[in-house]
Amino acid sequence: MKKQWQKLLSPLRLSRPGTSPQDTPPDPAYRSGFQKDYDRLIFSNAFRRLSRKTQVHPLSRNDHVHNRLTHSLEVASIGRTLGLKTGICLNQNGFSDINPHDLAYIVQTACLAHDIGNPPFGHTGEEVIKEWFSAQRDAPFMQSLSADEFQDFLHLDGNAQSFRIVTQLEHHLFNGGMRLSYATIASLVKYPHSASHCDSNQRSKFGYFQSEAGIFDTVFSELGLTSGNGRYLRHPLSYLMEVADDICYALLDLQDAHQLQIISLHDLQDIFESLCGTDYFKKVQDDNQLTHAKKISRLAGQAINQLTLHATEIFEHAMPFLLSDSQPGDLIELFTRTDLAQGLKLAKTLGKEKIYHHPPSLELLLGSYHIIETLLNALIPAMYEYHCGQQALTYKTRLVMDLMGNDCPAPEEKLYTKYQRVIDYIIGMTDNYAQKTAMRLHGMD
Repeated sequence: MKKQWQKLLSPLRLSRPGTSPQDTPPDPAYRSGFQKDYDRLIFSNAFRRLSRKTQVHPLSRNDHVHNRLTHSLEVASIGRTLGLKTGICLNQNGFSDINPHDLAYIVQTACLAHDIGNPPFGHTGEEVIKEWFSAQRDAPFMQSLSADEFQDFLHLDGNAQSFRIVTQLEHHLFNGGMRLSYATIASLVKYPHSASHCDSNQRSKFGYFQSEAGIFDTVFSELGLTSGNGRYLRHPLSYLMEVADDICYALLDLQDAHQLQIISLHDLQDIFESLCGTDYFKKVQDDNQLTHAKKISRLAGQAINQLTLHATEIFEHAMPFLLSDSQPGDLIELFTRTDLAQGLKLAKTLGKEKIYHHPPSLELLLGSYHIIETLLNALIPAMYEYHCGQQALTYKTRLVMDLMGNDCPAPEEKLYTKYQRVIDYIIGMTDNYAQKTAMRLHGMD
């Protein structure tokens, strides 16, 4: 197991194509290679744009409501604690050469990057793009794509786009991307398979596009994350990234819903009694010095602490399982404290029943369909005309190419690559910019 962890925490980092991976030495002793990963992510444009992307409530005018940036920062805070505690646990169990702070930085950075590939309007944006490509499957401009290439668009997933951004698009375009360490890149991946496996797995989630298949294989093979039957395995630290995300979106979405007067403290009683205990819930509820918003914040803090401690315990006990070919779906399914598992389940159920289907949010999300469809209707056919190499492009197509600017691919690129650059361009938009661009394409502003 020690040799496994040595490989899993490899400091090798992605480099420019055609060159060997490099282990960037620390500057002074205070800044490790894994801390450099964190810094590169924090200072990236793709991360900064999350401040204008939907978490749950699109285009909210309430300053207290989470966007993708604040959500990612909170997930990263929990992830750092999970990574640090896991590193300390490994130290106590004979892995004295592992630096707990390395694990903290790896998980924290993976958490920061976990939503970096989400399109405008969150998961609704994903669905619009997938449905658009499904509806256009028989169109002439789709016929030149291979079956695997078309699957990438048909099942388009923000997780795969996150992998593409950090390994290809950000900082060094198609030249190593952010050039992160292999350990950090692999810890970002929840679904270690391509879109071609989505139908057989009966789920529309995957970890990398065909364009990044070579990079994915290089990273996961180097870390020993391959099974005997040719499948890729998850990096064990990705389970900590995932559970940090689950904890945040289950609990902190409740705070937003209360801010927007969608739910009350009474609606949350069963949830917080399961997660914090009845006595603690009653103590907070009876504190007349606290507003309802502060009561929910305090209860959420206590719940997060309980869930974080238990997740670390589960990770420690399940480590042989997580390092085997028979990995679990996630850590929560292994929880032994039924009160915590039940509390998370109740929180997710409440979210589906009262929060995510709240009429004002639904109206805006339905509007986002029109916005993203407008962009695709304008960009994809124009890109096909550009690809066909007609000597005289229509004036409209030339305008579209000018609109994409530096995101416009070279004429010699294959059609699949050209369509990917359109998706890169759209996913790189904030909610506001996508809305503004669609309005201008309709001649309005």
